[in-house]
Amino acid sequence: MILYEAYPNERIAMNSVLIPPHGGYRELKSFQHAQLVYDATVKFCDRCIDRRSRTHDQILQAARSGRQNIAEGSQASGTSKKFELKLVGVARASLEELLLDYEDFLRQRGLKLWDKNHPTAIVVRRLASSYIEKASPEVAANTIICLIHQTNYLLDQQLRQLEKAFLKDGGFTERLYRTRSATRGRQ
Repeated sequence: MILYEAYPNERIAMNSVLIPPHGGYRELKSFQHAQLVYDATVKFCDRCIDRRSRTHDQILQAARSGRQNIAEGSQASGTSKKFELKLVGVARASLEELLLDYEDFLRQRGLKLWDKNHPTAIVVRRLASSYIEKASPEVAANTIICLIHQTNYLLDQQLRQLEKAFLKDGGFTERLYRTRSATRGRQ
């Protein structure tokens, strides 16, 4: 049994800790991809979309929301798996909105949308950052679309894992009840 020092001179079993370690979002691949999507979107919007347009702000906010909600959900996970699931879902929805914005950009300008097996899309997934800064608007938008798809895939996997963990271990309220019951049983 691993012991955890809750307060000085007080050790408790790790499985009875009410608020488990949480945060760590910077290590999540989904967060890393979402951050890359956000950074690329900032550069893309500044270069390809009029800064005074509402579309510029909307696209940036959708990209930012994808990243921020992953971080916020991770931080909230110590006390609310339900809230974490909700926020990761919001991140996923924000990136879906962003995906539609990029597809609209291409369609409205008569530019081609690449499918996932397009030869350039395959290369782009490997070399994303260099394509975004110097490429044509079509290549830049499609590059970011590839990144969004990858991030959405990672978020879908993360949501499935969070769901499994929630079903197996429950949430904060259930841990609180189990811990309180165990403490009463020892008294």
